[in-house]
Amino acid sequence: MLAHFVQYLEGEKGAGEHTRAAYERDMATLLECAAGHDLASLTPKEIRGYVRKLTSRSLSARTIARTLSTWRTFYRLMCRDFHWPMNPADGVKPPKTAKKLPAAMTIDDTSGFLENMPDEEILACRDKAIFELAYSSGLRVAELVSINLLDLDLNQGMAVVTGKGGKTRQVPVGSVACEAIRRWLIERPKLSPKDNTVFVGKNGGTLSTRAVQLRIKYWETKLNIKEPLYPHKLRHSCASHLLQSSHDLRAVQELLGHASIATTQVYTHLDYQHLAQEYDRTHPRAKKPEDEEEKLALLLRKSKPKS
Repeated sequence: MLAHFVQYLEGEKGAGEHTRAAYERDMATLLECAAGHDLASLTPKEIRGYVRKLTSRSLSARTIARTLSTWRTFYRLMCRDFHWPMNPADGVKPPKTAKKLPAAMTIDDTSGFLENMPDEEILACRDKAIFELAYSSGLRVAELVSINLLDLDLNQGMAVVTGKGGKTRQVPVGSVACEAIRRWLIERPKLSPKDNTVFVGKNGGTLSTRAVQLRIKYWETKLNIKEPLYPHKLRHSCASHLLQSSHDLRAVQELLGHASIATTQVYTHLDYQHLAQEYDRTHPRAKKPEDEEEKLALLLRKSKPKS
């Protein structure tokens, strides 16, 4: 059963390595919860009991929702291919997940970070090209490290990237990012690259996602940046800033490679937050009456003659 499920994930579903590993962990959790029971005979009541058990372990609602989704996918496959009688995970709801907005930098902070990065030293030149591309095109860190030389067309300002599930998409690359990449490509041969990935490590091998995460933390410390930095924050910032300017949700969805526009819609909340902050700051009638009363009281205290 599990071997058939893994085969389905690798073949029909086209899941990536990290996704497959997550599915396998979720199935291990199901086997643990259902120890001594036949998976084919489980009922919705028992699945709900397992969900309560996971909740008691202080797992996040997001983690439990993902685990339940894996179980639902597994049973759907078993019903289809082995004619199991029912999918006991259907209709079982996970705990409510609090909506967590993606963290994005302001336009000024993003520009300040990228413009203050030096590029004279070879690794700094590479890092600047990575982060400029991440912000320019809204790429995931896994997409950044896997992009090949043949995927880039700097003259046209375009790149082809491979995203989740092995899906490819074409994304625009801004002129500043193109220039940073050109400078890096001049330096790249000095590291004796062992493959055709655009970004390589100091030993010439392909960069890992962890290496990129560590490098942005290095620059956070080096540049004395108070706000926590990580590669995905540049992707969030790209999406947020583009949506603020264009208000074109479909374009942002296509850029980010989201399968569902519901995933992209979270950025509309960031856009609204920005609007609300600007409204409160600038609109003459946005101030609350109590704020004006406090200001008046402060002025009266200041103007009161001292005895």
